Amino acid sequence: MRFSRSLLSLGAVAALTAGSTAVLASPASAAPNTTPQKVCGSAYKTVNSAAVGSLGTVYLTYNSANGRNCVATIRSSPGAGVDMSTWVYVPDTDLGDSDYGTYTSYAGPASVYGKGHCVDWGGNIKNVYVSVYGSNCAALREHRVTSVR
Repeated sequence: MRFSRSLLSLGAVAALTAGSTAVLASPASAAPNTTPQKVCGSAYKTVNSAAVGSLGTVYLTYNSANGRNCVATIRSSPGAGVDMSTWVYVPDTDLGDSDYGTYTSYAGPASVYGKGHCVDWGGNIKNVYVSVYGSNCAALREHRVTSVR
């Protein structure tokens, strides 16, 4: 009898574990399928971000080894292709980069050398546009603009 009770308990634990694993293994439809580091590279650290409404986020990353900024616009819920963009610009050097098109998950990377300079950056998903001006300028305050077109 002890053997059968132990076996029954073991079976119940196994069933609960299998059920929990199945629930945990279910894909989260609201989770993005990438990260800024997957788009820009593992050496890039996220230094700023801006929400694109509820549709996703634009990430500003920086690589201290090469002095480059990289920007990626990532959707909250990947799906059918939509208009997306990402851009970065350094006013002091008049250098910039951008990426735009119809994408299912993310736009980017867009990168530029920005060590020691303020950067402007942004992106869009569908008709929601985000722009950040004068970002990462030490004591200066950045200016954020979100618009729906």
